[in-house]
Amino acid sequence: MTRKQRHAPLEMSGEEFRRLGYQLVDRIAGFLDSLPSRPVTTGETPEEIRAHLGEGPLPDAGAPADALLTEATDLLFGHSLFNGHPRFMGYITSSAAPIGALADLLAAAVNPNSGGWNLSPMSSEIEAQTVRWLADLVGFPAESGLLVSGGNMANFIGFLAARRAGSPEDPGAAGRQLVYASRETHTWVQKAADLFGVGSEAIRWVKTDEAQRLRTDLLDEMITADRKAGHLPLMVIGTAGTVATGAIDPLPEIASICKRHDIWFHVDGAYGALAAALPEAPSDLKGLAAADSLALDPHKWLYAPLEAGCTLVRKRQHLLDAFAYRPSYYNFDADVAEPPTNYYELGLQNSRGFRALKVWLGLRRAGRQGIIQMIRDDMEMARYLAKLVQEHEELAAHDQHLSITTFRFEPAGLDLEPAATEKYLNELNSEILNRLQAGGEAYISNAVIDDQFLLRACVVNFRTDREDMEALVEIVVRYGRELDAKMRPGSEGS
Repeated sequence: MTRKQRHAPLEMSGEEFRRLGYQLVDRIAGFLDSLPSRPVTTGETPEEIRAHLGEGPLPDAGAPADALLTEATDLLFGHSLFNGHPRFMGYITSSAAPIGALADLLAAAVNPNSGGWNLSPMSSEIEAQTVRWLADLVGFPAESGLLVSGGNMANFIGFLAARRAGSPEDPGAAGRQLVYASRETHTWVQKAADLFGVGSEAIRWVKTDEAQRLRTDLLDEMITADRKAGHLPLMVIGTAGTVATGAIDPLPEIASICKRHDIWFHVDGAYGALAAALPEAPSDLKGLAAADSLALDPHKWLYAPLEAGCTLVRKRQHLLDAFAYRPSYYNFDADVAEPPTNYYELGLQNSRGFRALKVWLGLRRAGRQGIIQMIRDDMEMARYLAKLVQEHEELAAHDQHLSITTFRFEPAGLDLEPAATEKYLNELNSEILNRLQAGGEAYISNAVIDDQFLLRACVVNFRTDREDMEALVEIVVRYGRELDAKMRPGSEGS
């Protein structure tokens, strides 16, 4: 019997898909080859970007796929910020491996729902293998874990597992639970505390030392005093690579304190954890192996396309305790010797995309030694920038940790009172950053440390080389001199 074909506006024949796919891949390949010669960003305003899209209503009729793909590539290639550009050293979003782009195409074509094993047998097993490889790469003894969207979600999973483990049957725990973190911890912790019933007022902020590292002497004292006062210390958060400077908390010491007080130890290693793969990684970073849970982001320092975060947990049961619910309408249990992994039982999502494929293929494409080489090269680029800064009379270095270098422009001949000097340098460097981010020649971000506004370059980019570091110094100094001539108190332009 001949099957009667249903007409669906979104369907596409194999022949048409092949033709359009070849055309799109050709354009993407050309785009990747052209990245170094493009501006990092066009610096357009929201109004200008919206004008390119237009403001018309949803079309009543559909449009040809080839015309739509051409329009979409023109819009994206012509009006985006390119974090894969060699001179993108801004926020901690890496250059994406091309194999990851192909992986996302393949994953979308099969479109498994990686929430239940029955819905995604191969993608579930690839994710499980990817999680094992990530744990092994950084030296974390995880029984389980899962891929999520990014750092916020990865840390949320650890937070919720800790909350469940810390007071599973205690109805009086609410209002007594406390979370310990330094002010350098990413703002995910405030979100988690507010969203998940603890409250941001339950965060106990631990002061940092001169290197922006959590002070363990104060942490120990605070936990002891809080317990005596009837509070319930729930978890301590250590950071493996702070957002501002890349500083690493004294993780081994924090682990010892948590063990002595029987408190969950979570490490936010969204940025820096992957540097633990290097044999020469500092002992403080290697200390993440003692945590109960660890967050890391393959889309940061494993060069996976967005989105790809990961939570690793020492004990699988902690994830099951926090997330496993089995309604009657789920028929995902299997009577087999080795039961399958159903990822809806290990995290917040039920329906889940196939994030693991791009990470899995990236790991296999580079191998352990290739990953170590790229991370090591990124760190060397940041150290080279610090060296260039130190050698330049108009630049002042501040911090250099992992692959982050912070510094500022300090013009020659500045003769102001100390307080006025600091105020002016903050304003001047802020304007340098604004011009640089809009100019398209390079892209960095900022940090504010001890009330100093600093320029911040973070290298998680396998396309960045020494020439780009040298160019960045030249651009900053050029902008700095131009702006100083206009802004300095007493100048004609001020």
